[in-house]
Amino acid sequence: MSTTDDATLRAQQLIRFIREEIPLARAMDLQLAGCDDDQLSLRVPLAPNVNDKGCAFGGSLVSLMTLSGWALVELALRRRGLDCDVFVAESSVRYLAPLWRDFHSEARLAAGAEWATFFSTLDARGKARIGVDCVVPGEDGRPACSLGARFVAKRRR
Repeated sequence: MSTTDDATLRAQQLIRFIREEIPLARAMDLQLAGCDDDQLSLRVPLAPNVNDKGCAFGGSLVSLMTLSGWALVELALRRRGLDCDVFVAESSVRYLAPLWRDFHSEARLAAGAEWATFFSTLDARGKARIGVDCVVPGEDGRPACSLGARFVAKRRR
């Protein structure tokens, strides 16, 4: 099995876990769109995530981005065999354009954030934080919404 196949298998297992443990993710019909060491993308259909105007519900957009960022961090921890609780510590969202079709979120580390620093801090202190940026591309390719967040991982005892 290649490294890419292994990463995808781990990500698929994580998405099954999320759908089983987080009822909202199941209701949204959350699916893996893609992943590698540097990014993770989740997708949902519009139908269960629609608002009264027929476009994507803002709560679904922010939930999808938050879940994408959380999953990026959780997957990195699982790849290293680390058992941690991961929390979103803070986030800021911008809604830029309505979406009238199925949508996906792309999560990446924020500028200046590095896995090496995150993992060395986690090793030394038992907890660490890392910045993640997420975007939901719009129909024209430009962001329909974006989220900047800081996630915290705490080693379980």
